[in-house]
Amino acid sequence: MRRLEDREAIRELIARYGPLADTGDGVGVAALFVPDGSYGIAGFADANGRRAIAALLDTPTHQALMEDGCAHLLGPVTITLDGERATATGHSIVFRHGADGFTAYRVSANRWTLARASNEEWLVVRRENALLDGNAAARLLLQPAT
Repeated sequence: MRRLEDREAIRELIARYGPLADTGDGVGVAALFVPDGSYGIAGFADANGRRAIAALLDTPTHQALMEDGCAHLLGPVTITLDGERATATGHSIVFRHGADGFTAYRVSANRWTLARASNEEWLVVRRENALLDGNAAARLLLQPAT
């Protein structure tokens, strides 16, 4: 039963990311991570620590997305549990609104490394995100955790 509860908690954590990002809640996004967590976005940023992760939502790129209208969609993810640690892999798509409606702005591979906190809550240790633009590094993120 615990493994099912862990998987559901991890899926819920990942599902919370999109609405938080779409509303510009950098503090909320950062709270999904351990205090010294990191978020690597290939070709864009490597943010270390909650303050830097929260600041990603204040960048001109993210602010322009919100001004145009955007939707960050994540999952479904596959989850590998290993005691107090876990890895989730899957896709994310950011849709951006424009003159012709919504278009896919960013389609990416994601690997989430997670840990169970002392309060039993799952938190992100590291999220890696890379465009699925033919780059082998992005495809590597989707390979099963070892």
